[in-house]
Amino acid sequence: MDKVISKTIDFVKEKLADAEGGHDWFHIQRVYNNARLIAKGEDNVDHLIIALGALLHDIADSKFHDGDETVGPRVASEFLEGLHVKKEVIDHVVNIIENISFKGGNVIQKFTSPELDIIQDADRLDAIGAIGIARCFNYGGFKNRALYDPDIAPNLHMSKEEYKKSTAPTINHFYEKLFLLKDRMNTETGKKIAQQRHTYMETFLDQFYKEWQGEL
Repeated sequence: MDKVISKTIDFVKEKLADAEGGHDWFHIQRVYNNARLIAKGEDNVDHLIIALGALLHDIADSKFHDGDETVGPRVASEFLEGLHVKKEVIDHVVNIIENISFKGGNVIQKFTSPELDIIQDADRLDAIGAIGIARCFNYGGFKNRALYDPDIAPNLHMSKEEYKKSTAPTINHFYEKLFLLKDRMNTETGKKIAQQRHTYMETFLDQFYKEWQGEL
C-alpha cells in the first residue's frame, strides 16, 4: 500500500509540475491531508481508495482540457493499471474522479460511497476559507477575469454547461459556488471545518465591499 501511494505521489507531482497555481501539486497535497484528517472520524472506509482518490482527483481537470471530462479518469486508470492495482480499487477511484466536482451544483451525482464523501469534503474545504479565496482570485487572474462588476449579478441557476463556460467576475464565484459548499458537506468533520471557513469568507467580502465603496 505504501509503495503504491509513494509512486502515485511522484506521478502526480510530475504530471502537475506546470499546473495553474490553484490546481497544482500543493492543492492535491492539501486535499490528501484533509481527506486523511476527515477519515480518522469515519468508520469502515478503505484508506487506500481514499489516498488514491485524493491524489488523483485532479490529475487532468477538465477545465484545463477543453472541458473533456474523460481525460482524468483515463489517465488515472492507465496509471493504476500500470501499478497492478486491483480492478475494483481502480473502478472506485475512477468513479470518485468522475463524480467529485461541483459542476454548477445542479448535476445529479451518479455514484456515492463513504470514500467519495470524504474526498469530496476534503476538496471542497480547499475551495473555501483563506486558501479558497486565494485560489479563487488566482484562477480568475489566470482566466483574465474582472475582480468585480456591480452590474453583473451572480447566476445561481446555471446549468452544467453554463457553469463551465462562465466568464463572470471573480466575486460572483463566491455566490455561485463557494458560499454554497458549507451546506453540501457530507461528514461531520467537514461540516465543522466548513462553517469556520465560510464565516471567514463572509468577513472578507464585507471588507471587500467597504473598500470598493471607499468606506474605509
